[in-house]
Amino acid sequence: MTTPIDLETRPEPTATEGLMALVKSSWINVLVVFIPIGIASHFVWSSTVTFVLNFIAIIPLAKLLGFATEDIALRTGEVIGGLLNASFGNAVELIISIISLTQNLVVVVQASMLGSILSNLLLVLGMCFWFGGIKYTEQKFNETVAQTSASLLFIATTSLLLPAAFYASVGNKETSEELTSDILNISRATSIILLIIYFSYLFFQLKTHKDLVSTGTDIEQLNADSTSPSQDTHNNEEEEEVPQMPFWMAIVVLLVITALVAVCAEFLVSAIEDVVEQWHISETFVGLILLPIVGNAAEHLTAVTVAMKNKMDLALGVAVGSSMQIALLVTPLMVIIGWGIQVDMSLLFNVYETAVMFIAVVMVNYLMMDGKSNWLEGLMLFALYILLAISFYYYPDAASSELTSA
Repeated sequence: MTTPIDLETRPEPTATEGLMALVKSSWINVLVVFIPIGIASHFVWSSTVTFVLNFIAIIPLAKLLGFATEDIALRTGEVIGGLLNASFGNAVELIISIISLTQNLVVVVQASMLGSILSNLLLVLGMCFWFGGIKYTEQKFNETVAQTSASLLFIATTSLLLPAAFYASVGNKETSEELTSDILNISRATSIILLIIYFSYLFFQLKTHKDLVSTGTDIEQLNADSTSPSQDTHNNEEEEEVPQMPFWMAIVVLLVITALVAVCAEFLVSAIEDVVEQWHISETFVGLILLPIVGNAAEHLTAVTVAMKNKMDLALGVAVGSSMQIALLVTPLMVIIGWGIQVDMSLLFNVYETAVMFIAVVMVNYLMMDGKSNWLEGLMLFALYILLAISFYYYPDAASSELTSA
């Protein structure tokens, strides 16, 4: 987590310095050329072209959004900085989901929530273990923090199991209207509880137990003792982070990029139904596999990069932490927002989808038990993700809409 620095002793960056830092923040920024092209494509070209161009355009926007958020968080202190990171860390998924919800694409929203969790837990964490394990024989991390995150994910999985179990048990004993009403009531009450749990965890992480959950020197020393290539291990020491943009510029960049994400996401979502028909794929596959790639691309790159630098606590914070935010913050928020705009968004995932998430959480929990990782564990997680992606490619949308069919 970023720590606030003493800004009194450092000169404020100039606008020119801030602009150069923004441009040079990542090689992904070369993709910004797709932003105006993607927006223009909505008015000129077919839905397929619009979908692809805006799909690519959102990737650099997600990275720039993270850069601006981190820059602001450096000035605000740990608590406000943590809330900012929690709010804007999944802003892309949140915006895409809200727009999808307003167009009544509940299947896409549910699939994108599940897909974000699976991609972070299996694909991103698997890549971290895999690439980090190729460079280092064995890597160590704070198992207490990892187990806490895994336990919270298990609570989120339970929140999906209960509506599915309720539906399976009561489905033929109530009318369609009664069953729909009961599922929605259960989902909304559960969502409120999940939000309370998430903000309680933030308080636990940032206030009462911040020494426990911070990436301490003990873990860094363990990693330094791991078998590694013949290179200086002092490069793993955490460097002091300083703001790279003026505060006003960071705020403007954050607002402008959020607006651009909203525009690109609107055009992306509006093209989904035509793309599903033309490509002969399901909305479930689009939401579960394709959209999470857009929303999490920047985080994927960050997590793998720090894992290859032997900073596994930071890598797990990105991969597992993002999954936890989706499960405990974004998904419940979607249910509450759906409640407000009269869309029947619930936590009712069918048995297959719920089982998939249960398998993923149990698998990750098992691999993190010993606080160590290697390349074979990463390969196993990656292979499991590919298996699930193949199965969901053939998964029909009709099987995903149990609440509607109820």
